[in-house]
Amino acid sequence: MIATRTISHDGVRWAVTPSGFVTQSVGDEFGLVYTRLDDESGEVRFSRYSPSGTRAREASFESLSDAMLLRLFLTSQPSARAPEGGYRQ
Repeated sequence: MIATRTISHDGVRWAVTPSGFVTQSVGDEFGLVYTRLDDESGEVRFSRYSPSGTRAREASFESLSDAMLLRLFLTSQPSARAPEGGYRQ
């Protein structure tokens, strides 16, 4: 089981986990789910990254620093605009 990580941005806490969403770039690109913890809004955001080093999803996630998780959060999309959240063009 993959541990959930926690980051803070502008005083808001977010839980971070791998999304498990598979793209055509599987192995080259992994998704992350950011879930807001500080209120009951249920806000969810998604981001993707290309791992450096290991290509194993769990090991790659665990090797990300908190600073990198925050940088990825800053490029994340709201769930309504991300394929992982059910968005289709």
